[in-house]
Amino acid sequence: MSLKLRRPPFRTYSITQLCQEFGATPRALRFYEEQGLLFPARREQTRIYSYKDRARLALIMRGRRVGLSVAEIRDILDLYDEEGEVAQNAHAIRVFQKRIDALLAQRQAVEEAIDALRQASGRLESRYFPEGSLPA
Repeated sequence: MSLKLRRPPFRTYSITQLCQEFGATPRALRFYEEQGLLFPARREQTRIYSYKDRARLALIMRGRRVGLSVAEIRDILDLYDEEGEVAQNAHAIRVFQKRIDALLAQRQAVEEAIDALRQASGRLESRYFPEGSLPA
């Protein structure tokens, strides 16, 4: 007995369903549509999102979570249709590396700020509250 594997039926999603699934707001989805990242069909005033829109939204949300700009995300998504998966992935790697470098520089700046605040706090405590009797 052989199993026939079937493609799942074409599924559509409402804006409410996608917002609930991804923790996004309707305003955010409409913004991504305006920016050319999502392409829902319309049935009168209702937006109908496809499985492809859902997959793109998952990538958009991940990209935004790590601080990628809408333009960077659009460039990555558009490359798939324009030049294929290999070009898309190569570009994504370059964008990700750039973001990693920026985050590392940001982390260094935060660590330096924390050190400066600890030193200033220590100086103030030792000068004004030498017995550790810092008021609440």
